[in-house]
Amino acid sequence: MPKSVKPAKKNGDPDFVKATTSKYSAESITVLEGLEPVRKRPGMYIGTTGPDGLHHLVTEIFDNSRDEAMGGFANDIEIVLMPDNKVRVTDNGRGIPVDTHKQTKVSALETIMTTLHAGGKFGGEGYKISGGLHGVGGSVVNALSAYCKAVIHRDGGIYTQEYNQGKRKSVVKKIGNSKLHGTIITFQPDPTIFPDTNFNFERIANHLRQQAYLVKGLKISVLDAREEKKVDDDVFYIRELELNVPSISFYFEGGLVSLVRFENEHNKPIHKNIFYVEKKANGNDYETVEVALQYVDDISSRILPFANNIYTSEGGTHVTGFKTALTRSLNSYARKNNLVSEKEDNFTGDDVLEGLTAVISIKLSEIQFEGQTKAKLGSVEAQSMVTSVFGDTFSTFLEENPDDARAMIQKVVLALKARKAAKAAKDSVLRKGALEGMTLPGKLADCQSHSAEESELFIVEGDSAGGTAKMGRDRRIQAILPLRGKILNIERARLDRMLASEQIKNLVVAFGTAIGDTFDITKLRYHKIIIATDADVDGAHIRTLLLTLLYRFFRPLMDAGYIYIAQPPLYKIKKGKDVVFVYSDEERDEKTIEGADIQRYKGLGEMNAEELWETTMDPKARILKQVTIEDAREADRIFDILMGTDVPSRKSFIQSNAKKATVDI
Repeated sequence: MPKSVKPAKKNGDPDFVKATTSKYSAESITVLEGLEPVRKRPGMYIGTTGPDGLHHLVTEIFDNSRDEAMGGFANDIEIVLMPDNKVRVTDNGRGIPVDTHKQTKVSALETIMTTLHAGGKFGGEGYKISGGLHGVGGSVVNALSAYCKAVIHRDGGIYTQEYNQGKRKSVVKKIGNSKLHGTIITFQPDPTIFPDTNFNFERIANHLRQQAYLVKGLKISVLDAREEKKVDDDVFYIRELELNVPSISFYFEGGLVSLVRFENEHNKPIHKNIFYVEKKANGNDYETVEVALQYVDDISSRILPFANNIYTSEGGTHVTGFKTALTRSLNSYARKNNLVSEKEDNFTGDDVLEGLTAVISIKLSEIQFEGQTKAKLGSVEAQSMVTSVFGDTFSTFLEENPDDARAMIQKVVLALKARKAAKAAKDSVLRKGALEGMTLPGKLADCQSHSAEESELFIVEGDSAGGTAKMGRDRRIQAILPLRGKILNIERARLDRMLASEQIKNLVVAFGTAIGDTFDITKLRYHKIIIATDADVDGAHIRTLLLTLLYRFFRPLMDAGYIYIAQPPLYKIKKGKDVVFVYSDEERDEKTIEGADIQRYKGLGEMNAEELWETTMDPKARILKQVTIEDAREADRIFDILMGTDVPSRKSFIQSNAKKATVDI
């Protein structure tokens, strides 16, 4: 949350309007092909129809507004969650053209909103730098919406058009006069496409915070007006109504340096100065490399890569170029200044990444992503751009800041030594025989099946629950691994210390995937790993420790959907021969009858084998919660707060979120 928000210049200010001299008109819009495939195969365009795809709709519309800001045509964007799961995105840019398009014979607005691959980002006149080069954002969102409405303030008028499932309901109409300029898009996701159309306010706000760091001078406001019975959307910005609703605004002048500070707020920096560079590449005004970095006292790395302000979660060529230059520069400086012995090995890419927080942002006039969701950059020239610009300036930074450089090298040397120690420990534990199941943990009651697709591993708390689960399970497909007490908190532990823990060693060997650089998900022995802990404070703590381990070292298992949390009943309600198991206090209140005997289960060991099978283990009747990661960056930050060493931050987080917790007294 920024300390202060500077007001953007008001829409219509003469010194802000650049639209009058722009070549942005109907002629800027290029048509490539039709729209029909989107509703048939939405996954091809937004990745999934689950929560990720739903929230990607907001990103697509916001990106169009953000591109206006990147071009210098807008400086104020508002996103509002509206009643009936509608979303409204407003910008004070130039406004989508509404004149007739020569090729389609309808308005440019209708062309953009109803035609796939139609936009102002192909011909080169509308935008020099853009994230939405596919030209499908508006049309895809429109196609996947039960309702969509565009309101354009442009050339002294207000124009509007409404759509249903990607098809126009009427032609573009002029409904009034206006001195403002900009675009307002309101859409309502189609419930026949998306199983769940409820948006997560915090998830949207976290994404937009990143964008505010990346575009200097851009104000972004987010409002949650879903509880309002009726919102008057005739105003340009909903915030002008001064509604009493959750809202947040972002405005940062520090750019990437501010973003690095935000990411590191719960960690101790090991050097004073944050490295920063912003430089044109190849003498091209529209191609730039911007990097900020700082090392902290941590063993994890945080690299946030962006290409034309699109967060490329899977990396790409710009990240490859960065890692190459970083490793080369630190090795060169360490050798040149005798900070490592001649016999010492060179630093590897893993060594130089430990404890690093870095933001990489490149801008290209012609950009290529791998896939419509733009998770990975494919532009070949980005690698050499970043290697050259970042490599040269970072080497100069090291020479000009010897104290910072020495601290960085010391951190990397420590990582190198730890890597060697971890490799030795790993080799001693994960021998060939162990991975083939010849020396599985003694406490593991394995299943008979050798098919990972149907096999399940229940991780249970204690020998008592373990014994009950072993008796009640389906031996053919269900394996049981009891844990003895609480496992090691691995948030600040290196691999060698982890593998010295018998509990963690048993888990690694039972999974079969190995760990670290030899991790191989294809060797996973169970496609359902189910955490089954007691319904008390200790059980919740053990579950959190296990999730921390799985997130930090077995993240692909979460991404693949292999991790689950069992939901055993909280109560057994019995009257005469009738028995009912209930899973919440609310359900208990609904099903309790006068004179009934109510038993509160505190642990799995309190159930007999038949009860545990019937309520928690039977695939036909049980309830499992699948563990997913909606926002990896935010998950990473929360693990840092809750499982790290920054006590004040943890206390503050718990106090701020206490109302959301379910407390068992």
